[in-house]
Amino acid sequence: MPEANQYTFANKELLELLIKQADVHDGRWTLLVTFAFSAGNFGPSSDQMLPGAVTAIQHVGIQRAQADTPVEMTLDAKKVNPRRTARAKRGKAEKPSSPN
Repeated sequence: MPEANQYTFANKELLELLIKQADVHDGRWTLLVTFAFSAGNFGPSSDQMLPGAVTAIQHVGIQRAQADTPVEMTLDAKKVNPRRTARAKRGKAEKPSSPN
């Protein structure tokens, strides 16, 4: 099987991963992207310079959805990252006894 060189995620997949990473368990959340913009003169040589702009992604995160945020752009943390019950936590920590 060939080695994977690239993985891509849809916006909702990325949002779900970030909700889980942030350990958020309730509320509606949406993807947050912070951009940086810079203007300057660009060109392959000094006599071919033109005014232009550069856009860079500074941060990717999540933010709590507002009441007017379209539902299609949000995920409910309770559904994608439900709280584990105390019983489930204990069950994970307990190791099964070895058969003799």
